[in-house]
Amino acid sequence: MIAILHGYLLEGSGSNLWTRAMIQALCKNGETVHLICQENHPREYDFISEAYAYDADGNRRPLLKRETPYPGKCVMHKPWIGETLPVYVWDRYEEFDDVRPMIELDDATIENYLQRNVTIVERVVREYGIKALHANHAVLMSVVAERVSRKTGIPFAIMPHGSAIEYAVKKDKRFFNYALQAFDAAAIIFVIGQEIRQRVIDLFPQIQHVHRKMVTLNLGVDTSLFRLLAVEEKPVSIEKLVRVLPANSQGKSSIQTQNLFNGLKDDLTLDEMLRLIEENHEYDGKQPDQNAAEKLQTIRWGKEPVVLFVGRIIASKGLHLILAALPLVLKNHPNLRMVVVGHGPLREPLEAFVRALESGNLHLVRNIVRWGLRLEGGPAKPFEEITLFFNRLERDGQLNNYFHRAQQYLRSERIVFTGYLRHKELRYLFPACDVAVFPSIVAEAGPLVFLEALACGCFPIGTYFAGMAASIDSLQGAIPDPVREIMKLSVEKDKVVSEIADKIGRALEVDDDIRGALRRVAVEKYDWQNISKKYLRAFSSV
Repeated sequence: MIAILHGYLLEGSGSNLWTRAMIQALCKNGETVHLICQENHPREYDFISEAYAYDADGNRRPLLKRETPYPGKCVMHKPWIGETLPVYVWDRYEEFDDVRPMIELDDATIENYLQRNVTIVERVVREYGIKALHANHAVLMSVVAERVSRKTGIPFAIMPHGSAIEYAVKKDKRFFNYALQAFDAAAIIFVIGQEIRQRVIDLFPQIQHVHRKMVTLNLGVDTSLFRLLAVEEKPVSIEKLVRVLPANSQGKSSIQTQNLFNGLKDDLTLDEMLRLIEENHEYDGKQPDQNAAEKLQTIRWGKEPVVLFVGRIIASKGLHLILAALPLVLKNHPNLRMVVVGHGPLREPLEAFVRALESGNLHLVRNIVRWGLRLEGGPAKPFEEITLFFNRLERDGQLNNYFHRAQQYLRSERIVFTGYLRHKELRYLFPACDVAVFPSIVAEAGPLVFLEALACGCFPIGTYFAGMAASIDSLQGAIPDPVREIMKLSVEKDKVVSEIADKIGRALEVDDDIRGALRRVAVEKYDWQNISKKYLRAFSSV
């Protein structure tokens, strides 16, 4: 019996998605899994049959008890950890007023967090006869697993994800030392591909034979959640999406969007822009927009080509590069629509960027590009890829044509920002779209959205490096090489915007039969149930 240690919630992407997907697959395969996490709504997940919350004194309170629709079940345990939630990158978390990047925490706060988790995990291990532990992330759950293993003698595995390595282990010697001790003691290190494998090897050269501990466990997709759609089925799928949108959403309102647009002017300063963003960002980013249904219903599904972006709206995910490329795409596909799913600090700046392009406010366009990362609370660094793109157009005498094309074809209402959508909504949106673009600027160890696009035949395009490259390469032999080349975006900063425009246009012309081939690869190579069987086999060997 395995216990999975995940210090966060189940909703969302990345390790949250991995956790809920793996547990659901294990339950489908008849396993009983114990989960230690901070999820507030266990009833939302049908694989959780029992859930318990523990208070500061260790008293246990039942939250849920029911049957699951699967042969197996998950028992969830929520330790009391106090007011502070250590994270890698700041975000809002329900029930936690003090959410802080862990590198900002003092030693005492970190140790309190660790000990509170260790106490409950050790109790669960002894009470339920747990045979092995799995810890998500290089820190801090790995440290909890290592300490409990030392006390109980049971083996543990670590699954590193990129965020903990980049934002904690590499930035703070304390977390490097925590991770070093945990990785040295781990029986298994699960890696989702060559890129994360090499990161671990480079990070811990002092761990003898670290490579022998590693087991490759690629990411997956719940292929039962997605399906191929005929053209005439797309409007029906969107109607299903609209029906499952939450009532009374506290997401962004149309009034806030309009207030943002009303505040834009040619001579807007950076300070004025930041104030304008703050004034119009008072909403729950992890909910759909209040008028998401209305906006989605303006699209003529199956008649207009639709490009999709799903991800956090930050510079590293590259949404700004797609928006900069759109005027080039729209010349040949003037009825193209784009759907943007997600939340993040760059949403308002990028809405302003589109509005400035369409209205010919070129001074503001240039300033938004120049302000760049300052607009998401980062360093004084411009959007480099767009800067290089504009410079090249200017050298070639094409920049004025680009801006004219933007005014001629680009309309902010044709780019639909939906806010945050969960998988119960995404399952209907993904297959209704034609092309999905994921132009990450930083290496993605395992781009799950790419696999979800495959599962429903939505043609995926992504930056050709790290985990994205591995996913694209896995299609070799399943689709023609020239078609696979369309999926690849250059890592060269001066080329990527132009390439996005070119590849979207070419992807829209790809033969419809390719969609079925993409789906078959997803089922054969990436279905979560098959991956969960490999996961269990790895534990059986220790």
